[in-house]
Amino acid sequence: MDLVTPTLPAAALGAELAGSLAKHWGIHSLRPLQQPAIQAVLEGRDSLVVLPTGGGKSLCYQAPAVVRDGVTVVVSPLISLMKDQVDGLRESGVDAIRLDSSLSADERFKVEKQLREGKVSLLFVSPERLMMYDFMALLQEIGVNSIAIDEAHCISQWGHDFRPEYRQLKRLRELFPRASLHAYTATATERVRKDILEQLGLVNPEILVGNFDRPNLTYRILPRRGDLLSQVLDVLARHKGEGGVIYCISRNDVNTLSAQLNKAGVKAMAYHAGLTPQERTKTQDAFLEESCDVVVATVAFGMGIDRSNVRFVLHTGMPKSLEAYQQETGRAGRDGLEAECVLLSSGQDFFTWKGLMERAARENQSEQAHLDSSIEHLNEMWRYCRSSVCRHRSLVNYFGQEYDKPSCGACDHCLGETVMVDDADIIAQKIISCVARVKGAYGIGYYVSVLRGEKIAKIKERGHESISTFGLLKEHDAQNIRDWVYQLIGHGVLRHVEIESGFGKPISVVQLNKQSMEVLRGEKKLRLLAPVKPKKGARGGASSGASRKDDDGWDGVDRELFEELRSLRKSIADEIGMPPYIVFHDATLREFARSRPATLEQMRGISGVGDAKLRNFGEKFRECIAAYGEAT
Repeated sequence: MDLVTPTLPAAALGAELAGSLAKHWGIHSLRPLQQPAIQAVLEGRDSLVVLPTGGGKSLCYQAPAVVRDGVTVVVSPLISLMKDQVDGLRESGVDAIRLDSSLSADERFKVEKQLREGKVSLLFVSPERLMMYDFMALLQEIGVNSIAIDEAHCISQWGHDFRPEYRQLKRLRELFPRASLHAYTATATERVRKDILEQLGLVNPEILVGNFDRPNLTYRILPRRGDLLSQVLDVLARHKGEGGVIYCISRNDVNTLSAQLNKAGVKAMAYHAGLTPQERTKTQDAFLEESCDVVVATVAFGMGIDRSNVRFVLHTGMPKSLEAYQQETGRAGRDGLEAECVLLSSGQDFFTWKGLMERAARENQSEQAHLDSSIEHLNEMWRYCRSSVCRHRSLVNYFGQEYDKPSCGACDHCLGETVMVDDADIIAQKIISCVARVKGAYGIGYYVSVLRGEKIAKIKERGHESISTFGLLKEHDAQNIRDWVYQLIGHGVLRHVEIESGFGKPISVVQLNKQSMEVLRGEKKLRLLAPVKPKKGARGGASSGASRKDDDGWDGVDRELFEELRSLRKSIADEIGMPPYIVFHDATLREFARSRPATLEQMRGISGVGDAKLRNFGEKFRECIAAYGEAT
């Protein structure tokens, strides 16, 4: 069964639109909030729609455009994202075009001609292209009845991915007074939503905010160890043959890890802003076409991924905000099926990001204005990493919603993969006492060495092997002690500061604060976490590093048949030059492998099978299912 459960018959929108949904998208029922969002467009009312990735935002503006006269303009930030959406729409029998810098002069002329002739219902453009004077004049000439702004959080200075070019869109109300404006995003706090409304000047808008929870995602946060490659390979072992994205903070980290993975026999490709446009396009195309299943990338890869069957997202460093984390992990499981999100974090990530933000603020005045907001987002992300609260609950609460389930059954805490450290208060007192004994003049690594009783030259030279805290935590792993220090900083009972070293470069040290003494006096109680590593093995249950969501998504599915259908899909996709998910999503293939439709009519009743796809691909899949049945 599809883990994203539809709640309303499509017929509730009227026979014509219901017929169009079935014909083009093979959709017979709607997901939460799609009905009022579509209705707002049909009635010409402004709207702000916040739905999680995979919640069906694009249908909210695509479906009305098919049954209405006139043109719907879709503003999108990335060429690759526009291309994927247009390709998918055309394969579903919908007239859609895009206009961007990748097109030749002849191709742009052809697009403009089609617009003037009224042959286009959906036009995808970038914000820069939309606001060009000549193009604006063309749109005003032909008449535009609605404008959809995708990734609308980019317009807000409080959003995690603010883009100055999106600020130009505030002129749309003035330039297109008769068109309705519609903003769509997957991640927006109440503050960001308010800013979007103000910037776009939406008039009496329909405001629809969906449930921010993604129940099909399993969240795990683990301390990043010295052997990063080993941790990455542990995750990949649970996802053999499946698509995934590995995020790194820096370009150097991307290059290093992708090279290591290839050496280890994993076909991985790199993606970051330092590569040429041709190299980035090659990686993106290979990932979408499923000739490459693993992409190692910076966040430059985040918004442009339209592959629906990404089964895992792995962060090798902490993202810079919870909005960014929600957006990046949201690339997993867009088809509603189970997926895993793993974050390997270190407290050092906080200071890496903070340094990058401060450097950008020094070099760019516009960044200076947003520095406090950026660091506030960073602090929230760090607290999330150190929290002992259910991951799903924490994310939902952050976006201003309540989470009413006692357990999600799909995060490290609720799966029992983290435990509270015994005698956490005593351990905290030992660490804080050590900082006090050496006068708070050293970095974390030095305190770890003292607490573990390491008889190294630096400690002997400074006489610290004779202090009372030397060796107090010698029975504990160095990485655990390091992580506890970061947790204490996160709890606010120690502080991490930079001081002048005398050599022209500041150094990071850990020092006491007022809360430190409260812990030493026993007035403040703390909880410290230690991870329990997920067990290795085949997917299929919590004991193997998966969650109960895995079993739900595969219930009744013949996995061998699914792989046969997946192979057929890939060969068809290669033949027509399209990404495999545009042929059929994994959710549709799983339903084929579950119900084994024997006729095209039976196939037509499965979600995701529209008229065009049934006509173009149905018979081949029916034959594959029949042949498999005869062979088994």
